[in-house]
Amino acid sequence: LYANDLAGGGILDVGGYPVSMARLIAGAATGQPFAEPDKVLGAAHLGQSGVDEWASALLHFAGGIVAEISCSISLDQDNILRIFGAKGRIEVPDFWFAGGNRDVGPGRIEVIRSGAAREVISLNETRHLYSFEVDAAGEAIQAGRQEFAWPGMSWADSLGTLRVLDKWRAAVGLEYEIEKPAKRLNTISGRPLRTDGTAIGKRVLPSLPKPVSLLALGFEDFRSFSSGSILLDAYFEAGGNLFDTGFVYGGGYTETLLGQWLKNRGVREKSVIIAKGAHSPLCYPDVIAKQLAQSLDRLQTDHVDIYFMHRDNPDVPVGEFVDAMDAEARAGRIRGLFGGSNWTMERMDEAITYAKKNGRQKPGALSNNFSLAEMLEPIWAGCVTSSTDAWKAWLAARQMPHFAWSSQGRGFFTDRAGRDRTDNEELVRVWYSERNFARRDRAIELARKLGKSPIHIALAYVLAQPFPSVPLIGPRTLDELEDSLRALDIKLTPEDVAWLDEGAERRRA
Repeated sequence: LYANDLAGGGILDVGGYPVSMARLIAGAATGQPFAEPDKVLGAAHLGQSGVDEWASALLHFAGGIVAEISCSISLDQDNILRIFGAKGRIEVPDFWFAGGNRDVGPGRIEVIRSGAAREVISLNETRHLYSFEVDAAGEAIQAGRQEFAWPGMSWADSLGTLRVLDKWRAAVGLEYEIEKPAKRLNTISGRPLRTDGTAIGKRVLPSLPKPVSLLALGFEDFRSFSSGSILLDAYFEAGGNLFDTGFVYGGGYTETLLGQWLKNRGVREKSVIIAKGAHSPLCYPDVIAKQLAQSLDRLQTDHVDIYFMHRDNPDVPVGEFVDAMDAEARAGRIRGLFGGSNWTMERMDEAITYAKKNGRQKPGALSNNFSLAEMLEPIWAGCVTSSTDAWKAWLAARQMPHFAWSSQGRGFFTDRAGRDRTDNEELVRVWYSERNFARRDRAIELARKLGKSPIHIALAYVLAQPFPSVPLIGPRTLDELEDSLRALDIKLTPEDVAWLDEGAERRRA
């Protein structure tokens, strides 16, 4: 319990019990088998051994439900479940056992209503806790199921509890030695990283010396090497080699994590790095060199392969930005393409014209939003979409590589969206229009015919453009990564693309 190298401490030893109970109760209160907290705050005492000897957490759920939980391996805490409401509370002493603690008699549920007598419900169950688990397992096996039926814990329920435990550990700063880069030289299975994957195909882009994968991986949400490396390994082993980073992502940790992984796995020369800098409000020419130097230090490399200015500043003459990026290319710190992310068509044209007239390397790539659904309002301040008809014609005429962020519409092509679903403010504000819903309807129709999901069609649409189009995907789990890869065997024709866009007559072979 006190060994850091064996993942000791209270959170992973007994923390799962209060977490599971809190998720169960929050789910029951909202009519679900379980609920996921949207916020996890934590505090803990880390002893000399480097593990949490006692810890507490606050879990916030939708609907204003808040759970306060604690666990320890060094303190004598009471094991009482308390549920508070506007009209009273419920207490369950020794809730570990259905029949109560064997040493103190039958279990009980106490209902304490405001201004009323305490009601005690006795549970005269004599069986031991584990006998219920044995019975549930036997029933599942006999029924041919691989997981428990509610109120037993499903796989999704168990994984949800584990995610909360990880967030709790992160909140208190608990990292085990085995999770650190120096100890994670191999994949989660214990074997070296494979480098011959072909599930994700590759293509050649102008000015890049090595082929790049059809999908680029963005991973700004990971906060530890142990979790991030699992996804990076899986993506690379599937054939992916294009990694999207940004100076501001995770306060710099995304670049640090990728740099650790590239060095740890020894695959820098097989990989293509996209870096971004000069995000507003620090969007000035002199910032580019300073931030790129910091990015290279975090990435543990002497160059990036593709560089984007993360925003534009129209108050600065575009030539000054071109000069700054050209200087980095001449110095060898950018060894491929550079360009703008969230830049307008007019500024890109102006930048290209300036470069040609002044003997500079011209911007050769763009990274705006692009998806089957057209962005109606910026998701964040300063965002630009290339999903308009004018942009598509511009990109096709110039054959400029486009690296599309939010390429799957940020949930618009899932069940989170719908003409009758208005609970998600961002979806409604950014994507809801009849034209987009008509495109969504056609994606659903085609998905049913192909045995896919609409989100696969949306990703295939971005890949099928008549210009070099590279979707940036941001899976948070292995399941999400594997699901995205299912889009790669969909080959849309130009007629399919036109039909998805505007409902024109479609012809499939």
